[in-house]
Amino acid sequence: METIVDGHVVEMNYTLINSKGDVIDSSSGKAPLAFIQGKGDIVPGLEKEMAGKKVGDSFKVTISPEEAYGTRNEGMVQSVAKEQFGPEASNVEVGMQFQLEGSNGQTLLVTAIKVEENEVILDGNHPLAGETLSFDIEVVSLRDATKEELEKGNIQKESESCSGTGCC
Repeated sequence: METIVDGHVVEMNYTLINSKGDVIDSSSGKAPLAFIQGKGDIVPGLEKEMAGKKVGDSFKVTISPEEAYGTRNEGMVQSVAKEQFGPEASNVEVGMQFQLEGSNGQTLLVTAIKVEENEVILDGNHPLAGETLSFDIEVVSLRDATKEELEKGNIQKESESCSGTGCC
């Protein structure tokens, strides 16, 4: 039986649990998660654990923050004058997310973690940074990625309702 190697399209059912035992995400009741092994589509620690598994394998794995979404970097928490949000400043609430342009042109996703009268505290860390994550995994399917999937870096789904234009 074939095992997972880089360049395979893998479908898996999963449940993601944080260090407090809370379910953070799950494919239960949804389609399995599909990804291309070796493309960095899932956290590095889980991708390493997937290597060598086969269809039908079920396993649990715990991933350290360093192999998941990284450790928290307090340098990514900053205070911004509320007026910088323009006419919508009074509508800013804790939990809202915003896209900012970083110093080298990359797009950063930040979350408002505190809103005060004249300032907003923004956190650029991933919401799961610093978390030890546990996954319950079931490998559902496995196939070679197509040349197009490897070039584009995403999975091409086949569908009976496709018009042949590539738009499904």
